[in-house]
Amino acid sequence: MSLIWGLPYLLISIAVESLAPPTVVAGRTGIAALLLLPIALRQGSLKVALAHWRWIAAFGAIEMAGPFILLGHAELTLPSGLTGLLVATVPLFGAIVSFALGDRHALTRSRLLGLVLGIVGVALVVGAASGDGEVRLVNVLEVLVVAVCYAVAPFITDRKLGDVPGIGIATLSLGLVSLAYLPIAALAQDGVPTARSLSALGALAVICTAVAFVVFFALIREVGPAQATVITFVNPVVALGLGITVLDESLSLGQLLGLPVVLAGCWLAAGRSREAGPLLVAEGGATAGD
Repeated sequence: MSLIWGLPYLLISIAVESLAPPTVVAGRTGIAALLLLPIALRQGSLKVALAHWRWIAAFGAIEMAGPFILLGHAELTLPSGLTGLLVATVPLFGAIVSFALGDRHALTRSRLLGLVLGIVGVALVVGAASGDGEVRLVNVLEVLVVAVCYAVAPFITDRKLGDVPGIGIATLSLGLVSLAYLPIAALAQDGVPTARSLSALGALAVICTAVAFVVFFALIREVGPAQATVITFVNPVVALGLGITVLDESLSLGQLLGLPVVLAGCWLAAGRSREAGPLLVAEGGATAGD
């Protein structure tokens, strides 16, 4: 999962070279939904999911519809490696969300220290990049909103969709998001996409969406939703490495200094205390990610 969800930032960056962000969202979710549909129908999980369509629609909106378009727009200018690093802040927001939902142990001393470290790490990375004129703060804000969404969405599956098979949740949510974005994509797309962008979109749909959802829900069943969050700590390393080797993105001093600080903060924010177990947070994605 760390490898699979370290890939999207590279692929999104390539896809938006000639595809409008709404087109990427509609294509990614639509292809993935079509791939998963036969499995969901054969297992009967789609029928179960349809009975919970309202919460699944809410999950799709928070986990996919919002984050996918924000990531696509942000990566029109933001380096893919930096995007992946910023999404790694999911556990920080997960601690805050858990506390807001009533977990009084969510913000222990160690987790508060993790939040502070995470903020410092992000400030180091963003400050250095902004000083070099590399990024716009509005794009950074878009990615941080994505991290918030990825922190919120797992609580929906955990509290409202616990009895629904993962393949059913994935298929229905992907299908609903695709249907919502198809008319927007038709209006937004300008020009003929390149083969390079279409190839990236195909890989994004098959590997990082269809396969990723199946594997992630299987991972949750195997080790539980909390332990599955260890992928968050590897995603940014994969994203940075791919950005440097494939897209020739530079590794700034701010990234070198900020990455370990952000990851240390996330580790503390999502860590185990004597009062409570690990927090439920999402893939860098999120339960679905990018």
